[in-house]
Amino acid sequence: MAVQPDYRQEIAAVLEGTVNAFEVIVNDHKRLVASIVGRMVRLDQDREDICQDVFVKVYQSLGRFKFGAKLSTWIARIAYNTCLNHLEKHQVPLLGDSANEDETCDSFADEKSSVDRQFEESELGKILIEEIASLPAQYRVIVTLYHLEEMSYGEIADVTCLPDGTVKSHLFRARKLLKDRLMAKYSQEDLCR
Repeated sequence: MAVQPDYRQEIAAVLEGTVNAFEVIVNDHKRLVASIVGRMVRLDQDREDICQDVFVKVYQSLGRFKFGAKLSTWIARIAYNTCLNHLEKHQVPLLGDSANEDETCDSFADEKSSVDRQFEESELGKILIEEIASLPAQYRVIVTLYHLEEMSYGEIADVTCLPDGTVKSHLFRARKLLKDRLMAKYSQEDLCR
């Protein structure tokens, strides 16, 4: 596992007025933000606006970051809360919607690794992405943070402000729902291709 940078130098530079230092933070975290936003919000134009809004909030709040958690967790929490506000404003139920959308914000789509891209282009990858997209928003984001962003239960709890036990429960329910849907829709051969 790679050592995560703590971004102290970049944050100090941003706070001193060096805007270019913020580019490093954005570039290192735009895939994470796009992934969260892409899992929670349906419309492409909304996703773009929310992704931009998240980084504006990060920039404006950077002076309040206390290094008590990883910067990625703090940014993920801002993205998650921004999405929650958007969903609440548009009266989208968090555990009961069934969106069908792409994974990430359009402008950040090229940031996927070649392994991610190869998986998504495979038949099983397409099936899984489609089924994850049909999960309720809360489950989609927890599955994404755990499996794709490789966050721990504690980090996801920090992002979502949910207790660890609730995160584990939601992840269990999301996996069960995915399994049930996959088994109902596809044959074993379809899933093993």
